[in-house]
Amino acid sequence: MIYTEQTKKALKLCFKAHMNQLDKSGLPYVFHPFHLAEQMKDEFSTVAALLHDVVEDTPYTFSDLESMSFPPEVIAALRLLTHDPAVPYMEYVAQIKQNPIARAVKLADLRHNSDLTRLDQVTPRDLVRIEKYAAAIRMLEE
Repeated sequence: MIYTEQTKKALKLCFKAHMNQLDKSGLPYVFHPFHLAEQMKDEFSTVAALLHDVVEDTPYTFSDLESMSFPPEVIAALRLLTHDPAVPYMEYVAQIKQNPIARAVKLADLRHNSDLTRLDQVTPRDLVRIEKYAAAIRMLEE
């Protein structure tokens, strides 16, 4: 993990925002963004990894993040990483590909979410989701 003023602020916000959330196996959700952040190679991608689901899955908004003085480069990546359900999934992924920060975070996110060992029970729905994620990974790696 890269520890700077910004990453420490993001760690605290990530923990606070996801504090009472659980993943599909009942583990604290916050372990997921922490896992992604550990893989990042610079400050901005580390912050984006920690905050990648905050706007999508918690009451926090982009205005909140801007008022906390997160860098504009991070906010831009987070806007791309926050999936608008009105946008088809592969279009969303194609937009992410254009931003190096968002692309690095999304690749780590997809790989972690594709790890079926994280699940207590694998369903047919999980297998379909994994295929979608594999297509997204291929697109981002092109």
